[in-house]
Amino acid sequence: MIFNIQRYSTHDGPGIRTVVFLKGCALGCRWCQNPESRSREKDLLFDARLCLPDCDLCQKAAPDVVTRTLTGIVIDRNKIHPEHLIALEHCCPTLALTVCGEDKDAEEIMEVVRRDRPFYDRSSGGITISGGEPFMNPELAEKLFRMSHEEGIHTAVETCLHVPWSYIEPSLPYVDLFLADLKHVDDASFKEWTDGSAKRVLENLRKLSRTGKNITIRVPLIQGFNADPKTIQSIINFSADELGVKKIHFLPYHTLGMNKYVLLDQPYLAPDKPLDSVELLTFALSYAKQKGLTAILRG
Repeated sequence: MIFNIQRYSTHDGPGIRTVVFLKGCALGCRWCQNPESRSREKDLLFDARLCLPDCDLCQKAAPDVVTRTLTGIVIDRNKIHPEHLIALEHCCPTLALTVCGEDKDAEEIMEVVRRDRPFYDRSSGGITISGGEPFMNPELAEKLFRMSHEEGIHTAVETCLHVPWSYIEPSLPYVDLFLADLKHVDDASFKEWTDGSAKRVLENLRKLSRTGKNITIRVPLIQGFNADPKTIQSIINFSADELGVKKIHFLPYHTLGMNKYVLLDQPYLAPDKPLDSVELLTFALSYAKQKGLTAILRG
């Protein structure tokens, strides 16, 4: 199950890349910018701003799920089944209702990836598999990495590593670059903000570092969670001293994904303002440099 294939990306690894987004993630990060990526199943998104007041096509397509009232349509998401999503997927003329998620096998995905082979060759680009968490789909991830590797296409993965190591291991021979999230090193804080286990992530990072793979650490900086000097120091220390990585990217928190929660009818539990602290970002870059890391600030 994928939810997007983004071509001509320049922010997800070196060169020009095609990014394949797989659905499914074991974490529930409060600030997640792609909440439609969490479920391994298809999701229904509704944008009331695009809804035509006199249209009842969605209600006719799925009367068990959609009801039109005087103030607009009401969706009973507890009643949604796969057959409803099939009925609703192409019924809305304004795309106020859309279905996120598409079943594609590895060869279908590679057909898209191969179209941009000339751009990869000229820019030292390639394929990046993202999500969600790509290794929640270990068989598909391994196939895509292996097929790309065998065709001489550079491979990268954006991962939070919150999966069993056995999900990651089959792909190791075929991944050229790991863009690995390191959100926190304290298990209690990690659990509170992500519903996951920092211990699992840290152990997978240790195992990954011992393989000698190329790793870039990525740190989303979230106020109230990890955007403070003490936590940033601990993340940098772990990256430099225990993992021995050479590169770290700091990703300041932004709110560009907030509206997606409205479309999914889900609460947004993260801060409602972007991170705006030049002093903190300067400290992060400076301390990383002191520890021998190449640090980059990304938007």
